[in-house]
Amino acid sequence: MPIFEYICKECDNAFETIAQGSKKPNCPSCGSKMLEKQLSVFAVSGGSGSFEQGPAMGPCGSCGDPRGPGACSLN
Repeated sequence: MPIFEYICKECDNAFETIAQGSKKPNCPSCGSKMLEKQLSVFAVSGGSGSFEQGPAMGPCGSCGDPRGPGACSLN
């Protein structure tokens, strides 16, 4: 099953979830279904099998979380 990345339009929570058919997930933070699907880094990586470090995906610098540094569990 594929993993999809979402940002909740209600609380700005960024999260990943495993896709189960056409079932739309709920935000794990607030329960909203108002989600914006994000383009996965793996989906746009090119397929060469090697990882190339590029510019940061967003303000966070580690994960690309639009809320900024310290907003996600990676910081």
